[in-house]
Amino acid sequence: MNAPFKQHLIDPEICIRCNTCEESCPVGAVTHDDNNYVVNAEICNYCMDCISPCPTGAIDNWRVVAAPYSLDEQFSWSDLPAQEEIADNGAGAIEALEDEIGALLEEARKGLGGKPVAPLSSSKASVNLYNRGKPALATVTGNFRLTHATADSDVRHIILDFGEQPFPILEGQSIGIVVPGLGADGKPHQVRLYSIASSRDGEKPNTNNLALTVKRESGGLCSNYLCDLPRGAKVEVTGPFGATFLLPNDPSANVLMVCTGTGSAPFRGFTERRRRAMPGAPGRLLLFFGARRPEELPYFGPLQKVPEELLGKHFCYSRVPGEPRIYVQDRIRSEAAAITSLLRDVQTHVYICGLKGMESGVEEAFADICRAASMDWSDLKAAMRGGGRYHVETY
Repeated sequence: MNAPFKQHLIDPEICIRCNTCEESCPVGAVTHDDNNYVVNAEICNYCMDCISPCPTGAIDNWRVVAAPYSLDEQFSWSDLPAQEEIADNGAGAIEALEDEIGALLEEARKGLGGKPVAPLSSSKASVNLYNRGKPALATVTGNFRLTHATADSDVRHIILDFGEQPFPILEGQSIGIVVPGLGADGKPHQVRLYSIASSRDGEKPNTNNLALTVKRESGGLCSNYLCDLPRGAKVEVTGPFGATFLLPNDPSANVLMVCTGTGSAPFRGFTERRRRAMPGAPGRLLLFFGARRPEELPYFGPLQKVPEELLGKHFCYSRVPGEPRIYVQDRIRSEAAAITSLLRDVQTHVYICGLKGMESGVEEAFADICRAASMDWSDLKAAMRGGGRYHVETY
C-alpha cells in the first residue's frame, strides 16, 4: 500500500455493535473483538455494500493516512482519531483518492439523505463503557408480560438494576446482552442488542436501573434467555451504545415517532423523559404505533393513561377480524394535514423504529404528503438528517 491511502474506518462512538456491517461485507473485511467493530484495510475493496445497511452511519467514516491503522489500533479506540497531516508532494494523489471514494460514496448513499447526527440540543451520550471482556453485571428486578394472555406474541418488560456500578444512559441508546455459553462452533454467542425503554434517570426517578422491551422469538437464543430470567438473576451487559438516535432537550421540539412492536422501546423512554423533565413543553409528541391487534401491542394499557396533551397516539392494527388492515403508513397519510404542518416546522424531529419492512412504506407516505404540499421529500429528508432531525433504526 503506497501512501497516501484513504482508509475506511468505523466510528466506535456511534457504532451500536449490531453486526450489520460484518454480515453485509462480501469480502470479510469487517471484524470485531470484545470492544470494537473495525475494517481491515488489507481486505477492504471499497465496494460500499456496508454503507446503506448501517443504521447509525458509524460505518461511513474515512481518513487519508500515510500508513493504514492496524486492527489492534482500531480495536483500542474509544473515538476516531483526527485527520493527520499528509504531505502530498504536489502529485494530487489525495485529491484523486477523495474524488474516487467520493463518487463511490455518493452512489452508496443514494436515498439515505446523508449521515445521521444527533439532535443539536441533545445531551452528550456516554458510550462503550463496558464490553464483552469487561461487562457490567445487572440484576433482574422485574420481568412482566406486556401483551395480553391471548396474544400470539409474548413481549416482556424486563428491568435490570446495576446497583453501585455506574451505567449512565440517554433515551434512544441501546445495550448489549451477553448470553452465557458457547455456540455450535465452540465460540461465545454473539452479543445481542436491545433498545433501552427507560428515561435516563431510571424506571423510577433517581434509580440506577433500566428496562428492555423483549419479544420472545421462536428459537431465539437471547430473547428466550431474557424472557425466562427470574427476579434476582444476574445478567452481563455491554454498552451503552448509540450517539445519534437521541431525544432533543429542547422543549419546543416536536417529536414525531413511528414504530411497530418492540420498536416502541425508545419512544417509551422519550415520553417518560418529556413527562418528567419538561411538563407543559410547547413541543408536540406524536406516536404512530403499529401492531397486528390491540392484544399484541406492547404497553397498550399504560398508553391509554398517557394524556393526549403529552402524547398524541395513533394505533394502527393490521389483523383485527372484520376490519380493514391499517398500517402505520396508512394512518400517516390519513393525518396528512397535521404531518404537513409538522414537516414544515424546523422544530420537528422524526424517529422511525421497528421492523425494517415498514421503513420504505413510511418514507413513501412522507413523500406522498410532501408531493401534495409542493415539497420535495428527498431534499427535506436530507436537510433534516443533516440537522440531526431525522433518525431511523430498523432491524
